[in-house]
Amino acid sequence: MSKSIIMRLSCIALVCLFLGSLSSAEAATKEEKRQNVRNMASTALNRLYDSRPSAREAVENAAGYAVFQNTGIKILVLGSSRGKGIAVNNQNGAETFMKMAEGQVGLGIGVTKYNVIFVFDTQDALNRFVNKGWDFGGQATAAATDSVSGGSFEGAASVSEGIWMYQMTDSGLALEIALKGTRYYKDGDLN
Repeated sequence: MSKSIIMRLSCIALVCLFLGSLSSAEAATKEEKRQNVRNMASTALNRLYDSRPSAREAVENAAGYAVFQNTGIKILVLGSSRGKGIAVNNQNGAETFMKMAEGQVGLGIGVTKYNVIFVFDTQDALNRFVNKGWDFGGQATAAATDSVSGGSFEGAASVSEGIWMYQMTDSGLALEIALKGTRYYKDGDLN
């Protein structure tokens, strides 16, 4: 691949990142930014429920859940993603606004937008995620189920003890979930 093509693709990726940051900067107040994240989470959950109706029961009966919207860019062998989200404690309704960042290595090119929805079986798993942040590495395959909830977690991947994850792309539920160098942490600006 020639240097001019690589340079053009890099410029396109930088413009996409810049435009993405402008759209998140449009909200003038902290509460407007929080409401944007809540709206995104509601839309993502509704898409999940339309795709996997059994997921509604899993989310509603869990200790809590978290929803993120991520945008990723991949140019040749390097890629990165960033996003925002919210974790909700189902017991008391407490909201924690969060961010994510990801780096990956592997062949590819393009820009993707996707949602990640975590479901926490236990209060301890939710608290660890929210209070300590979380780092991932590796990959999980979707369509896992647990013996306790029957089909409630159909289409989800078990990513850690007591934590299930759904990944939604524009075309629906992802069949493979990549968790390469991903970090989830509290958003210091919105909490």
